[in-house]
Amino acid sequence: MIQKKWGLFILTAFVIGNMVGGGIFMLPANLAQVSSALGATLAWGITGIGVLMIALVFGNLAIRKPDLKAGPQSYAQAIFSSPNKGRVAGYSMAWGYWAANWAATASVIIAFAGYLSTFFPVLQSTKVIYSIDSFSLELGKTLTFAVCSLALWGIHTITVSSYNGAGKINFIATLTKVLGFAFFIFITLFIFDSSNLSSGGGFQDSEGKVLSLGSQINSAAISTLWAFIGVEAAVMLSNRAKSQRDVKKATILGLLIAVAIYIGITLLTMGALPQDALRESSRPLVDALSGAIGNEGVYLMAALAIISLLGSTIGWVMVSSEVPYQAAKVDLFPAFFAKTNKKGSPVRSLTVTNLLTQLFLFATISGTITEAYRFAMVVATLAYLIPYLVSAIYQLKLVITGETYDIIKGSRVRDGVITAFALVYSIWVIITGTANMFTFMLGIGLFVVGLLLYPFVMKKRTF
Repeated sequence: MIQKKWGLFILTAFVIGNMVGGGIFMLPANLAQVSSALGATLAWGITGIGVLMIALVFGNLAIRKPDLKAGPQSYAQAIFSSPNKGRVAGYSMAWGYWAANWAATASVIIAFAGYLSTFFPVLQSTKVIYSIDSFSLELGKTLTFAVCSLALWGIHTITVSSYNGAGKINFIATLTKVLGFAFFIFITLFIFDSSNLSSGGGFQDSEGKVLSLGSQINSAAISTLWAFIGVEAAVMLSNRAKSQRDVKKATILGLLIAVAIYIGITLLTMGALPQDALRESSRPLVDALSGAIGNEGVYLMAALAIISLLGSTIGWVMVSSEVPYQAAKVDLFPAFFAKTNKKGSPVRSLTVTNLLTQLFLFATISGTITEAYRFAMVVATLAYLIPYLVSAIYQLKLVITGETYDIIKGSRVRDGVITAFALVYSIWVIITGTANMFTFMLGIGLFVVGLLLYPFVMKKRTF
């Protein structure tokens, strides 16, 4: 079946939709736990510049290597001249990025459940319905898990039924959220209280520990980077794009719109709510808007969040399933994943991807919504950094060798500077991730597990 190709608007909607998903709705609370408003602002600035460099890398590679349409796994494979080494590298990137998407998709769905509790407070019930030894299963957590699971498999049904239709739904949801956020920014300006913004030097974390401004920036770097995860969405879906130039434009345009939304939403929310209340909030935007216009604001923002997060989940599910599907088409993954149904949806890839995403949803059973969200967020963010780093390394190879520059005009010096910044930024965030070795090892460990499974997953191939 011939699939209709996507243009600039649909691709841009995927970039904005995937970036401005669970991150924006939960980020103010997460940042309040690790940094002051000043620390968060500086982290935003550094992250914005770093991710812009990564976006420019992706955009440049889309133009210079239009045949490499599977994103980081294609770039990893192309780094090596040896077909065997290239195949292993490409498989490793495909596996790592795919695994990161399991956690990313789960985090968006978890945020969705947090905002759904506005309409169904029972989702926050602490009533114990079962206990064994030191473990207690609460009613709210059980229902949250069930709701998250239903949302995941409901969206699975939509994408299996119509891949193009799911893309249109994502576009509508993205347009709705952009208009809704513009309204939020305007309204919360009237209740902004600068006294809620602690100074950078006297900031204390949730445990009462005083953090220096540098420590705040390092701690906030993972959270702010998470907000930009998804900038590569158009690149990952470039095989379905009308033009590779549209892929580059969508990546940059989506990033700029997302940055404007993020900075406005984060700072206004931090100024609208007292720091202690913000740290504990599982729906910070709802709480902020309710302070501005009362209960009507609560339900309005919660409804916007639910629509937005459902749209983001559709985007993440589609991007996630595209990874093994595209990898299988170029022999980097088992041929099993290349199967599509009559509607053109990669049904096998969708099914396996969502089964693995389901595993991360079990995090809602053992902790609060905020804790479950942050766990999934940190693991996913650290895992994404490796594909970002590899993409920058591949562009560096092109800059050094001059490949494609004799055919496509462009400054090697300029591209070299952009690549250097992208490399430095990626390495810096990876280093800051070692502050919590447990989540760091989980994030990086996803790649190690993939390599260990390589001889079994790709039985016909050897190292």
